[in-house]
Amino acid sequence: MSTNPYGLQSLWIQGDLIIQGVTLLLIVMSIASWFVIVTKAIQLLTYRRASHAAGHTFWDTTNLIEGVATLGTQNPFADIAQAGVTAMYHHAAHKGHLHDQLLVSDWVTLSLRQAIDETSSKLQTGMAILASVGSTAPFVGLLGTVWGIYHALVSIGTSGHATIDKVAGPVGEALIMTALGLAVAIPATFGYNALVRSNKSTIAKLNKFGFDLHALFVTGARSSRTDIVGGHNDRSDPGGSL
Repeated sequence: MSTNPYGLQSLWIQGDLIIQGVTLLLIVMSIASWFVIVTKAIQLLTYRRASHAAGHTFWDTTNLIEGVATLGTQNPFADIAQAGVTAMYHHAAHKGHLHDQLLVSDWVTLSLRQAIDETSSKLQTGMAILASVGSTAPFVGLLGTVWGIYHALVSIGTSGHATIDKVAGPVGEALIMTALGLAVAIPATFGYNALVRSNKSTIAKLNKFGFDLHALFVTGARSSRTDIVGGHNDRSDPGGSL
């Protein structure tokens, strides 16, 4: 079977160091972007299941310790709940320290906010890679395109004849490099936009859960706003285990 003289294999064999370097760079960028997209999608699916437990199962328990246990481990909702529990114990057990000058409400707020901010920072991990790939891959492909056109012009100049057999190879290289750049940039751009929307939704759920926890730790009951919206009744003392 004869090899296509204008295919990817011929592009690699006949291409010079510039073409081969641009091709390798685009392949690396594509692998990196797909790795981020897949890992972040799995992470967000895990967080989505955890958010369901935080919005329903957690509040159906009889005490706070049991509620924290229902959240499981290795998810931000459990980390936020544990941060609130730790803050309450720490504030109660270390009287006379500098933080004792803060109201317990302020101390819990700071602890919950720190836990939420740490999770928000983790959610942004890898997003810079997708943004960079989506914005630079077309220009990397354009470099190969310009280089291919340059080869086509050189072929025309050296032969003195602008025949199709002289320019087809270099022009084919140029078109392939353009297509490769777009093939790398488009998934990265769509993945970035989808992950940004999912991250915003997750952060909103974390803030809502943190708000409810703050009300629980300070007043001993879930916020009335959430109870009215979610259809839950206030418990007399769901945080009695503290």
